[in-house]
Amino acid sequence: MGKGTKKVGSSGRWGPRYGVKTRMQVAAIEKRQRELHTCPRCGQDRVKRLGTGIWKCRRCEVIFAGGAYLPKAAKVIKAGEEIASVAAAAKGPAPGFMKDKKGKAEAALAAAEPTKKVKKARKDLAEKAEAAKARAAHADETKRKKVKKTEER
Repeated sequence: MGKGTKKVGSSGRWGPRYGVKTRMQVAAIEKRQRELHTCPRCGQDRVKRLGTGIWKCRRCEVIFAGGAYLPKAAKVIKAGEEIASVAAAAKGPAPGFMKDKKGKAEAALAAAEPTKKVKKARKDLAEKAEAAKARAAHADETKRKKVKKTEER
């Protein structure tokens, strides 16, 4: 008998095919996928995967859509963290968060202008809002034209 699949775990089912690196990556993904995950509703680590992108909490019985391998896709998690950091930066520092030796808050820091990252985020949001308005206006105009053509017939 062979030694088994010590290196590649669950992806040992493919034998020597596809290379060790690829099989190790697949095994790591499958291991994380099969763990218990935190439920977004009740907060308990009881979420299991039912199928591709379908997750169920075994405690509160909620079924929800998520990523194919994890309840929240890595890109979504990263984007959420970036949005939270930009939102926190936009609010500015908490009053008196930094005190000098005399116990006074650094008013200059609290009154400082927003960072480049915050400015860029605000600009991007404004551009996206403008683009959405333009798309909505175009859709309304297209709809009006279609209605007008059907009325003329």
